[in-house]
Amino acid sequence: MDMSGAGDRRSGAVRTWLYVVAAMVVAMVAVGGATRLTGSGLSITEWRPVTGAIPPLTEADWAAEFAKYKDTPQYNILNQGMGLSAFKVLYGWEWGHRVLGRLIGLVFFLPLIVFWWQGRISRRLGFGLLGLGVLGGLQGAIGWIMVASGLQPGMTAVAPLKLALHLTTASLILAGLVWLAAGERRGVLAPVPARLQATAMVLPILVLVQIFLGGLVAGSHAGLVFNTWPTMDGAFVPPLDSLFAIRPWIENFVDNHALVQFDHRVTAYLVLVVAILHAIDARLTGPANAAGRANGVVILVLAQMALGIATLLLAVPLWAALAHQVLAMAVLTMATVHARVSRGSGVVMPAAAEPPLGFEGLARGRI
Repeated sequence: MDMSGAGDRRSGAVRTWLYVVAAMVVAMVAVGGATRLTGSGLSITEWRPVTGAIPPLTEADWAAEFAKYKDTPQYNILNQGMGLSAFKVLYGWEWGHRVLGRLIGLVFFLPLIVFWWQGRISRRLGFGLLGLGVLGGLQGAIGWIMVASGLQPGMTAVAPLKLALHLTTASLILAGLVWLAAGERRGVLAPVPARLQATAMVLPILVLVQIFLGGLVAGSHAGLVFNTWPTMDGAFVPPLDSLFAIRPWIENFVDNHALVQFDHRVTAYLVLVVAILHAIDARLTGPANAAGRANGVVILVLAQMALGIATLLLAVPLWAALAHQVLAMAVLTMATVHARVSRGSGVVMPAAAEPPLGFEGLARGRI
């Protein structure tokens, strides 16, 4: 019996499952972005992890939910006079976002139990998956804390810092999934030189920082001001009295539109510079597959920067904002897989096996 082939199929099934969950997380981020951009996130005023999966089924149920929403500051300040049909649209976005979160939990935990029972999960992979499961549960709690912040008196949206934390936690879960999936790739791949490994690891960290800053921009609506590029109000660097106009000064990093947007711009430049320098280094000193992956990161970063500039210049239309958010997940995915595969792989792949699945397919090549 060819035990290596059987082991390879087991590894392939686990890897496919991890990528499916990762794709669902990206969909969750997209739906969450649409929920925020349509102002739907505060339409459900209670956190009911079990019974909340069932939407209102009767007109009486809808009237009760609408009455709860009418007690929120968002309704009284922004949406006075809204009809029930418009409320149903808002409710549908938020309900879909929450249900998708529950579905991700099922798709993650049920196969995990089966694969573990069948002996397909190694101890190291198992600990990593359990850690992601805990992080996923924490993400649900963070989501409700975020929503609750928008139900406070005088609030018409969620707190920017909590929105950024919610988005960043989702991004961490995505990065963890694709990191583990890339570690299950087929074929032996030698690690790249230590310097390339280190800079490859820096890239996803920088991307996560940039995603967090993007969450602050989105949460504070900082993208609706300074809609020019490359300058902000006629200057490449706004004056300090504009960047630090709020007291105490620390609050400027969250609440000052000028500083929030400036931080997001500067970090974007930093990500691009590091990605280009890393790609040049990989081309000069690394194997061809590492150079190809590094070039892929640069291409995605350039595309994301161009889309971000377009989103800003167009004053954040819905389609551009959503595309910018989803493309950020693609950049993170590519950078994470590149960092993981750069560490090397020791799983032997039979000669007739299929090509690797997912972003790490770019790693295939001569060793």
